[in-house]
Formats: sequence, structure tokens, C-alpha cells
Amino acid sequence: MRILLAEDDKRIREDVTRALEAAGYVVDSEADGEEAWFLGDTETYAAAILDLGLPGMDGLAVLKRWRTSGRDFPVLCLTARGAWSERVEGIDAGADDYLPKPFRIEEMLARLRAIIRRSGGQASPLFRVGDVELDTRQMRVSANGIPVSLSPQEYRLLAYLMLNKGRVVSQQELSEHLQSVHFERESNAVEVLVGRVRRKLPVPLITTRRGFGYIVEDKEPAA
Repeated sequence: MRILLAEDDKRIREDVTRALEAAGYVVDSEADGEEAWFLGDTETYAAAILDLGLPGMDGLAVLKRWRTSGRDFPVLCLTARGAWSERVEGIDAGADDYLPKPFRIEEMLARLRAIIRRSGGQASPLFRVGDVELDTRQMRVSANGIPVSLSPQEYRLLAYLMLNKGRVVSQQELSEHLQSVHFERESNAVEVLVGRVRRKLPVPLITTRRGFGYIVEDKEPAA
């Protein structure tokens, strides 16, 4: 899944980027509010981590502009501000959660997983579809209780489809969530990746809707 990180503190930005990438996310990071607003307004993200004290355009203004223009991806706000009134202002502007600095990376990752799950209608960190289970905390996949070894890209693709189970996801949307804005996106990369995941899963899970994209349909586990 692809995350937008907007943080002007270089050390925090680099630490959080490393942690997100280690947790299996694709990260686009910006230090300037104007640039962060533009990316959030033109690219597709599973979520954004937004510092409210950005230069150029402050984070609260960025958030308000995203929500006014209909950008509804979940947003986790980071800030050194401690006043409860400013936290309320952030939530009222459309933030999904709020994490004051300093913070522990583990808590940030847990809060991020939670707002992404909520946006997809998932209550649990374990995604289950039929006989396939995906653990977003451990980044592990199993089928019929047997571990399935996936590459980071394969895991990200399966996680995004399972998060959006029951909805057809286009190749373009998948491509946008699998690669950073800084990398050239190959036209057949998603198709190749889907094929690899299908071969590794011992049960059928991903259905092609020709001309539209791919879907993981909700189903009960086999008895």
C-alpha cells in the first residue's frame, strides 16, 4: 500500500520512511506543504501521515483543501502542538487520528494500520477471505493454515485486494499503490504480479474482470 508522508523534520521523515518501508509500505515523502498538498490531490494513497507544522502551507490547510476537493483517504496527523483545541481543530478538519510528538514508531504504525483498516471496513488486523488469511501486523499470508511465501510487492498487491474485497480494482489503481510516484510504472507489471500471486496461492482467490480489473470476492472458508 502507498503512503504519503509529509514531515519537514529531516530526521523524523527519514526514520518514519524507513519504518514504513520495513513494514511493507511504498512511501512518497515531502517536506513542504504545497508539494504534499499537490501529491495528495493528484495521486492515489492508502493513507497520509501529515505534520501540521509544515512550511509553505501548514498541515491543517493542506488537510482542509484535500477534504474540500473530495480526497477521502485516511489521514494521521503528527504535531508537536499540545493544546487540546488544536487537536480538535485537526479532527474537525477531517483527520482520522492524531499523534503528538515525540512518539514511538510502533504506535505510529499501529495507528496507521487501524485507520487503513477502518477505511476499508475492516475491524481486525487479520484479513480473511475464504481459506486465505493475511496478517497486517506480521506481514504474513497463509492458506488453509499453511504459510505462503510472498515477495514484498506480491504481499502489497494481495493486501490491497483483500482490504478492498468485493470491489473491482483497476490495474491503474493497483499500479499507483504498488510503486512510488518517483518510479516509472510499467504497463504490464500488475498483470505479471497477479500471475505470480495466483501461482503461489494453493486456492483460487483473485478473479479477473476483463476490461475492468481484479477482484477478491468475499467467501466463507471451506468447511
